[in-house]
Amino acid sequence: MSKGKLLAVCLVWLVLLGVGAACWKLLFVPARNAVEEQAQKELVEQEEQQRQAKLKGAGSQSRYKNQIDFHLDSFSGYAIVRSDAFSQELAKRGIRLNLQDDGADYAARIRALQSGDAQLAVFTIDALVKASAELNDMPATIVALVDETTGADAIVAYKSKVPNIDALNNADTRFVLTPSSPSETLARVVMSRFELNSLAENPFIEANDAAAVFDRYKQAKPNESLAYVLWQPYVSQVLKNSQMHVVVDSSRFPSTIVDVIVANRDFVLKNHDVVKDFVECYLRAVYRYRDRPEMVKLVIQDAKQTGSPLTAEQANQLAEGIWWKNTQENLAHMGLLPGKSLPHVEDVIANLIDVLQQTGAIDADPTQGNPNYLYYARLFDELRSFHPGDQPEKVRDVRMPALNDSQWEQLEEVGTARVSALVFARGTDRLTERSRRVLDELANSLKTTRFYVKIRGNASRRGDLEQNKQLAERRAKAAEAYLTAQGVDKNRMHAVGGEPSGTTSVTFVLGQLPY
Repeated sequence: MSKGKLLAVCLVWLVLLGVGAACWKLLFVPARNAVEEQAQKELVEQEEQQRQAKLKGAGSQSRYKNQIDFHLDSFSGYAIVRSDAFSQELAKRGIRLNLQDDGADYAARIRALQSGDAQLAVFTIDALVKASAELNDMPATIVALVDETTGADAIVAYKSKVPNIDALNNADTRFVLTPSSPSETLARVVMSRFELNSLAENPFIEANDAAAVFDRYKQAKPNESLAYVLWQPYVSQVLKNSQMHVVVDSSRFPSTIVDVIVANRDFVLKNHDVVKDFVECYLRAVYRYRDRPEMVKLVIQDAKQTGSPLTAEQANQLAEGIWWKNTQENLAHMGLLPGKSLPHVEDVIANLIDVLQQTGAIDADPTQGNPNYLYYARLFDELRSFHPGDQPEKVRDVRMPALNDSQWEQLEEVGTARVSALVFARGTDRLTERSRRVLDELANSLKTTRFYVKIRGNASRRGDLEQNKQLAERRAKAAEAYLTAQGVDKNRMHAVGGEPSGTTSVTFVLGQLPY
């Protein structure tokens, strides 16, 4: 054989050996490794089964039949969820509760519900709507109301720069706040309810948390057009400065910043009785802490456990600003106690969707016009006759007391309601169809505000001045009568005829009694 042929044969064999080695490495070795890994896995599983069998054989049957992963954050309004009383009630029903603090990361919370990693969680209703819109899915449904803030959140500012809400209507105004928090919600509600059309397109300065907002306040100058949106105990700390004041707080917007317990939809459908037991146990714990001193003690204990200790004074201030919802109030919000004054949860959801859309927080309604898809009333329908304790619970009243003429004169005007101009037929007090639609929207808005309303009529300056004054008053009274017919409490409204200025519209000024 010639040297050339020998070289060619060698090359062929080298190629074949190379191909064989590659096949061995790519095919046989992984297959062998996979077999070995599977055998090792089976061995580990067998050893674990044997270990578990030994543990079980020398142990006892677990007292817990069900386990719930519950996602939340350190907000003091959730103190009852973290309480011993609640855990003890759950244990009686064979439920173990695993609390997962996600640091108020609502996007992560909604994804945990979507994936089933969380079976239950807490949200503010607005955060639930916003998170659902961003996810383009509604994996959770409301099963109970926890609380609403009634003053724990507030917008504070220098008195000289921002004496009232109308003073916020400035292109330079900025709200310093924590995004995706109740403070952002409060700012958006104010923007949607008052005539603040001069605000910048994005008037927010974002800070990581309330402590960061407070630090920004400490660096501020009195002449800056800044409003700080905070919650207790930071609100009280800011007010130690006599130059600062509360422009408006959450007590003025009932059923707006509302915390709720939500359940994964699949979980509640498959485990209805477990979720019902959970809600019932929670309501028993609410009853346990119904008295203020007991709640203050719990808040102090809870704040210490979550790493944000409070003084007794701070805990009391916080407890004053939170309204924990009892069984009867949950029933009323679910529409199961006719005649009670609390708004239906469906209307609360619809109102917040409207606020978020008006202020650009969401592009589209995640419920597609069906806010009823976001709550599950069946649980409370089955709890109509449930009583958590011996003493009866009451639905606390939210109606505003009537004012006498002297009090109306003393009313402190805080801002002008956001409302389109009313149109009257020339020289009459007759409302047009368009004006009735405007007043329908205003009625819905007023039901979620806790202010008194001065309704000021107006008229042309032409002609008889006295007759024009009377026409202005009749127009104000026509608007008042229509709003009353739409369910706005007449005690909150006071119709007056202003000095004719040439316009034919009516203005609505919101006010409060001086502190």
